[in-house]
Amino acid sequence: MAVARLRSAAARLRPALAGAIGERRLLGTAAAAAEVTADAAAAVAAGVARWEPMGAREYYDYRRAIYGDITHKAIFVDAAGTLLAPTEPMAQVYRTIGQKYGVEYSEDEILMRYRRAYAQPWGRSRLRYVNDGRPFWQHIVSSSTGCSDLQYFEEVYQYYTTEKAWHLCDPDAGRVFQALRRAGVKTAVVSNFDTRLRPLLQALKCDQWFDAVAVSAEVAAEKPNPTIFLKACDLLGVKPEETVHIGDDRRNDVWGARDAGCDAWLWGSDVYSFKEVAERIGVEV
Repeated sequence: MAVARLRSAAARLRPALAGAIGERRLLGTAAAAAEVTADAAAAVAAGVARWEPMGAREYYDYRRAIYGDITHKAIFVDAAGTLLAPTEPMAQVYRTIGQKYGVEYSEDEILMRYRRAYAQPWGRSRLRYVNDGRPFWQHIVSSSTGCSDLQYFEEVYQYYTTEKAWHLCDPDAGRVFQALRRAGVKTAVVSNFDTRLRPLLQALKCDQWFDAVAVSAEVAAEKPNPTIFLKACDLLGVKPEETVHIGDDRRNDVWGARDAGCDAWLWGSDVYSFKEVAERIGVEV
């Protein structure tokens, strides 16, 4: 039955896909992603309703022909930058707390030094976030501010474990994830984070939205390594091709998820809200 449905869907899609190939707008390629971003920006600027690039609607029809009205059995979500965002700019926090410890750098200088330190290979282990991530973050804080005072570091570190340091990127996220779960769609957070993530989700009262959490510090693999996505699939009991991952980093989230065999959409480009994610896979909110 599944084979027959697949053949039927493929037959219906050949003309549309041929046109899409001719336009060099195949889904899943870096070039196509760049074109989608430009098209979306133009549509928003023109006040036109934004939807999928050429061939995308046919792709959703194709998935519905195979999987039914709900095109994905599970949704994975990145944490920082997609589900959560810092309440205040990092450099502002580092400087404000650091003033009593003698930090003199401006916020611009702290940001520049932070980016430089974060971009460098972390030589102490193959993972940045091991257990609670303290050694890595101590290196980042001291490199960013020039202050190696352990009490200063602990104050910064503890600040980011509290709900006041973070807010939800999408205020409607709770309503959407509840609708997804009612529809039978499984949900998981897949994040490069240390072991503070679980208590942080609890503090923000959003831990109950998810069936599983795959944290790099626990899985011992960081995105874009496919291992962390495959671990999330195991936790939910789904196959990679049955899932879609949502994240704000093209390399870590989109390319990494696709290497694992998952579908993937870039937050802030392919999708802008969790309601849009739900509607794309066939769940009404």
